[in-house]
Amino acid sequence: MAVPIPVIIGPNPPARLDKALARDVPEEAHLSRSRLARLIAEGAVARDGAAVTDQKARVKEGDVFEIIVPDAAEVETAPEDIPLDVVFEDADLIVVNKPAGMVVHPAPGTPSGTLVNALLYHCGADLSGVGGEKRPGIVHRIDKDTSGLLVAAKSDAAHHGLAAQFEAHSVDRVYRAITYGVPSVTDPRLMGLAGVSADPGGVLRIQTHLARHKTDRQKQAVVKSGGRHAVTRAKVIHDFSAAAVVAFRLETGRTHQIRVHSAYIGHGLIGDPVYGGRRKLGKAAGEAAQSLAADFPRQALHAARLGFEHPVTEAHLTFDASDPDDFSQLLQALRAGS
Repeated sequence: MAVPIPVIIGPNPPARLDKALARDVPEEAHLSRSRLARLIAEGAVARDGAAVTDQKARVKEGDVFEIIVPDAAEVETAPEDIPLDVVFEDADLIVVNKPAGMVVHPAPGTPSGTLVNALLYHCGADLSGVGGEKRPGIVHRIDKDTSGLLVAAKSDAAHHGLAAQFEAHSVDRVYRAITYGVPSVTDPRLMGLAGVSADPGGVLRIQTHLARHKTDRQKQAVVKSGGRHAVTRAKVIHDFSAAAVVAFRLETGRTHQIRVHSAYIGHGLIGDPVYGGRRKLGKAAGEAAQSLAADFPRQALHAARLGFEHPVTEAHLTFDASDPDDFSQLLQALRAGS
């Protein structure tokens, strides 16, 4: 049976119960405000033995509440024995190198075969419960057809700690991509675009707002007003004239951010069926590279580096994932043709 968690409201409390509990609940309980709101609604928060179900209820200094956190429940998503490339794992989190083609989270169109299904099978009893359920805590996602590194939490402590780092934009995320053409800080056309500037060391800084496309709701688009603030930095690693390997570092993590920003500066990703347009490599790239680029089965984008502070041990961790085979084959053809 779950042991009640006592919470004593301190001086100058917020006006409403959920905010006050979020401020004063013991840190080791790892209860977010949204989780507390659900517990309040479920009748799991009591004052003087009586349940308080209104998250806007008034509180005062010295009030004593008890919170009953139910044992973690089994989730409906089925565990599936899907091979995983595990880069790092301990009691609190797991880092995997996701292959292209794998969806991260189950959705109506993809109820199975996802990374979450695989993690449920792989982690099994090691999942201590995230948000009241025995499930991996997904704090960030990468597109189905993007390969590379992703971290998931196995405990509430790790979930809250990782989520806070992603929200604070303190996680180091570097992606390798192959673009059409070579984005350069010396290109006057590119530097004349709104939101594009140069940082030291030949780094492009792309700062825009992103929102859903007006006519295609599956796409994101750069907008002049509204939307969500998005910042990407880009540096050319290899210049093949007709194409380039570019390291993209995310400051924010919006949906399709790198793909949209690449297209915005006129250097879409090879293989991108949504934002890449109908562009082709020129003859100067060589026949092999032209053929591989034309038939590239996905956007040429790979989450190559992931760095963060371990939310429990506080150790700084950095992981690197080498280029996948399809990426490497295209690079070899570009080198041969350049």
